[in-house]
Amino acid sequence: MGFKVAVVGATGNVGREMLAILAERRFPADEVVALASRKSMGVEVSFGDKTLKCKALDHYDFSDVDICLMSAGGAVSKEWSPKIGAQGAVVIDNSSAWRMDPDVPLIVPEVNASAVEGFRKKNIIANPNCSTAQLVVALKPLHDKARITRVVVSTYQSVSGAGKDGMDELDRQTKAIYSLQDAETKKFPKRIAFNVIPHIDVFMEDGYTKEEWKMVVETKKILDPKIKLSATCVRVPVFIGHSEAVNVEFENPISVEEARQILRSAPGCLVIDKHEPGGYVTPYECAGEDATYISRIRTDPTVDNGLVLWVVSDNLRKGAALNAIQIAECLINRKLIQAKQKAA
Repeated sequence: MGFKVAVVGATGNVGREMLAILAERRFPADEVVALASRKSMGVEVSFGDKTLKCKALDHYDFSDVDICLMSAGGAVSKEWSPKIGAQGAVVIDNSSAWRMDPDVPLIVPEVNASAVEGFRKKNIIANPNCSTAQLVVALKPLHDKARITRVVVSTYQSVSGAGKDGMDELDRQTKAIYSLQDAETKKFPKRIAFNVIPHIDVFMEDGYTKEEWKMVVETKKILDPKIKLSATCVRVPVFIGHSEAVNVEFENPISVEEARQILRSAPGCLVIDKHEPGGYVTPYECAGEDATYISRIRTDPTVDNGLVLWVVSDNLRKGAALNAIQIAECLINRKLIQAKQKAA
């Protein structure tokens, strides 16, 4: 007998992607339930070759649910994740609500799978920020080899990171500009079409944005608290796929060829790195793919033991939905959870 899985926020970009990936990976679920807000009750969503009708979150009984994939935003998760966890389901949350809670593990399975065992304190596991997830997948094998001391990263983040409204705004503005009309701004603080915006999430007192802060604290929690990191996060007019230019400083020497070989054999990584036009990966190629792609591996001559990387990944998959489902698979493979029907 398989597991019962609930997907909260099933009508959103990430929720729909979760349902697609559950079907693609033949997740061992006997039943999958799509949940959303009351206004989305009855909306149909795809699950493989089936269609599910959304049920209302606030009317749902989770007592027989084994795994809840939560992708409905921080406020909803703050209210509902503890309630769902108290009914015995393990909540894997995609929002920022629980990431820095010391009693909630923050997991990227390729990086810190063993930390997943800490879920029992609250029955909640946190998914990292999309830009953090792909970064630590690339950094982990290099850190194991030569010990990372410092990272400087600039991100080029797609509009899907801001949800369906972000994608709709880029589409609407692009059409308006081609029609010689005004490009109305609603979702983003400035026009996103044919522009870049160095501002994601709210500004903090030190001048960094919260998105940049998330990358710092989440990398420390997942990978190593001793790593120093500075981030500049930029929204770009791309629909799907986050890109990152990453400067890495190491404690010990590591050559470009060593790094390339290590990354080629690392879980979740795919190296495409030819020193020729087109010999690298862009967001266009990574959309719909599971890997974290690494290109343009080269020496950083400004520091001792430095490398520069170009890292690209589908933010809706590895940055969100796929990582959450990999966490669920990790729980099952490590026999940390059992289907309630089996246990009865």
